Amino acid sequence: MEAVEVNNVSLKRPRSEDDVANADEIKRQKISEKSKTGNDSGQSVETVPEQPDKPLLEDTKNEIIPNEESEEQEDEELEDSDEDGDPESFADMMKHGLTESDVGITKFVSSHKGFSGILKERYSDFVVHEIGKDGRVIHLDDFSVPVDDEDPSEETFTVLSDEDKQRLEELQLLKNKETSVAIEVIEDTKEKRTVIHQAVKSLFPGLETKTEDRDGKKYIIAYHAAGKKALAKVRTATDPRKHSWPKSRGSYCHFVLYKENKDTMDAINVLSKFLRVKPNIFSYMGTKDKRAITVQEIAVLRITAQRLAHLNKCLMNFKLGNFSYKNHPLKLGELQGNHFTVVLRNITGTDDQIEQAMHSLREIGFINYYGMQRFGTTAVPTYQIGRAILQNNWNEVMDLILKPRPGAEKGYLVKCREEWAKTKDPAAALKKLPVKRCVEGQLLRGLLKYGMKNIISAFGIIPRNNRLMYIHSYQSYVWNNMVSKRIEEYGLRAVPGDLTLKGATAVHIEEGDVDNYTIHDVVMPLPGFDVIYPKHKIGEAYKEMLVADNLDINNMRHKVRDYSLSGAYRKIIIRPQNVTWEVVAYDDPRIPLFTTDLDKLEAKPLPVLPTDGKFRALKMEFSLPPSTYATMAIREVLKMDTSIKNQTQLNTTWLR
Repeated sequence: MEAVEVNNVSLKRPRSEDDVANADEIKRQKISEKSKTGNDSGQSVETVPEQPDKPLLEDTKNEIIPNEESEEQEDEELEDSDEDGDPESFADMMKHGLTESDVGITKFVSSHKGFSGILKERYSDFVVHEIGKDGRVIHLDDFSVPVDDEDPSEETFTVLSDEDKQRLEELQLLKNKETSVAIEVIEDTKEKRTVIHQAVKSLFPGLETKTEDRDGKKYIIAYHAAGKKALAKVRTATDPRKHSWPKSRGSYCHFVLYKENKDTMDAINVLSKFLRVKPNIFSYMGTKDKRAITVQEIAVLRITAQRLAHLNKCLMNFKLGNFSYKNHPLKLGELQGNHFTVVLRNITGTDDQIEQAMHSLREIGFINYYGMQRFGTTAVPTYQIGRAILQNNWNEVMDLILKPRPGAEKGYLVKCREEWAKTKDPAAALKKLPVKRCVEGQLLRGLLKYGMKNIISAFGIIPRNNRLMYIHSYQSYVWNNMVSKRIEEYGLRAVPGDLTLKGATAVHIEEGDVDNYTIHDVVMPLPGFDVIYPKHKIGEAYKEMLVADNLDINNMRHKVRDYSLSGAYRKIIIRPQNVTWEVVAYDDPRIPLFTTDLDKLEAKPLPVLPTDGKFRALKMEFSLPPSTYATMAIREVLKMDTSIKNQTQLNTTWLR
């Protein structure tokens, strides 16, 4: 997953005596502003999750969604409806969460004095542009649709009523016993009938049409050409359209997706529902997190640019553009990285502090730690479950996922865990859980199916990517700890015994060669059966850490092939590219401080900012390679702990 960490809390450092004057003044401003505006989340440092500025869809009442996906939507609604609003109680619950030091994040590389700032006060303060495999930063800057004589007319998308569309979708998905749908042709002309035929076939793949006379009126009859076989045929990734696709046109429509406050998979699920296709016909180079504005390239198999562009009229918080037809899909990992535009609001640092911090980020960089999102937010970190999997301790895996835990959790999960602790009965625990698609629900369903003596198979019901997330979290936990030890032991220089890459192969740096390398050349391994380790003290530290966890560093193969770790190498210091910054003054925390791609397309002017506003913000831009965490770069600038636990405790203290 791309490293765009989701965290909407103030990022504040414990205050030194030098900070007190500034802090007291800001606190007075906050209290004064709060008394004027009530619960204005822009001025308050309360850790209340921000609601989306507007609904995702203008109107979904008439949408018919397949049963499987309706369950998913219901799960999402249940999850969204159980938010904790009180910052004091949230902070109290989060005292059981992780801090950076719990996952090995303990070092900084710069010497400047840190300062406070608020990250993601608004999701629009965090903008991510994908960098394509050609090195070009991807932008949404063109809504035009490629001209193609084969495309149906624009009327195709409006000729069917909402009632017609609902009946046709139910027929397409075999949701009722009807074998056909009759659509009366009100204005009976050949042209009108042709448009209706085109609309049904293009919007509801798998349906065929014919014209019939009934009682002196013309009807278009829609039907399945081959019943369920036709439905199965058109809803696969390899053959999603039954009707013809022009041979001269590339099979894949590539487009740029601009989205706000929605992660990539959720966005693709919404697009697939509106297009009435399976999500697996979409491909992309990397996933982007929810709490941001993100711009990335997507490819979809045999869906016209015209149909995609039509979605711009009915979806909110999404825009699609820059359409082109190509002969290939996109592949995960093909991107060169991401370009970030980040606003840190209400900063307390002096101009000198900010200059020092940003110069250091540009010239030296930051420690390439795995960010806090890698390890989960509850009292049971994901790396602990990963460690139990690698130990082949399946009772421990089951217990860690299902046992009661302190801290912030949804009410229904608490009841489910209590029932499990009391009865160890999967069926009884599952009854307490309305959201069946969470990991707990999936594991309980597995235990119900395979029994308590076959936990490996029960755990296997959880989607593969989710299962691998646990063991990758353990690898990341080891890597973070080892890198902190490496920097503590040897500082920011290459030393004999370090590892560097020659192409894709890791080699040790020898004594006579050490002057040819810098800290930016040094890599460290994620533990696995196909990596080598440093030849100095840190190599031994890896072994000691795994021995303490009852694991053998020389035997990282697992009897379940999926859980065998081959390992990998990761640079220990990342130097961002294209680093720029500026400090801006502002009065109103609700106004944006820069223009987005969509603002530019809609010719929205940037709000006029005061030259001497009440608050100051640091606007920074930088580019990072894939799988690096932007929040770890921001951590280096501010010199603070990015964990939710630390920030919520600081925030609620700040309000007292």
